[in-house]
Amino acid sequence: MRLQRFLARAGVASRRGSEDLMTAGRVTVNGQVATELGTKVDVDRDHIEVDGMPVKLNQGAVYLMLYKPTGYLTTMSDPQERPCVADLVPRDRFPGLFPVGRLDRDTTGLLLFTTDGDLSQDLLHPSKHVYKTYQALVDGHL
Repeated sequence: MRLQRFLARAGVASRRGSEDLMTAGRVTVNGQVATELGTKVDVDRDHIEVDGMPVKLNQGAVYLMLYKPTGYLTTMSDPQERPCVADLVPRDRFPGLFPVGRLDRDTTGLLLFTTDGDLSQDLLHPSKHVYKTYQALVDGHL
């Protein structure tokens, strides 16, 4: 199995996000940094880590819904240490959990989190034609 597909199935990130992790040098296979896209792995034999944390295929995917309040970035970490939605979900119980899509910092609304990289890809990729509806309250005139 290709490494980026394994990472997506394990819920680490989407396939594209997994490629970004690899090219950034954040993924190791058996202790060796794996930056080459298309690297093959044996899920039963190879020891795979992202940022030093072991990655295994999920026994079952996790899906969480969160009503995001204002003031939080839709990201799992921020180098400037601003409040992130990661602060609002039980990451320690669900390794590999990530938000599907984004809401601006000053926006509230339903945000889906999952460990299912394939679902995330299916919901977000334009070729899948998943339509989204947004409702806005405007202060002033349009």
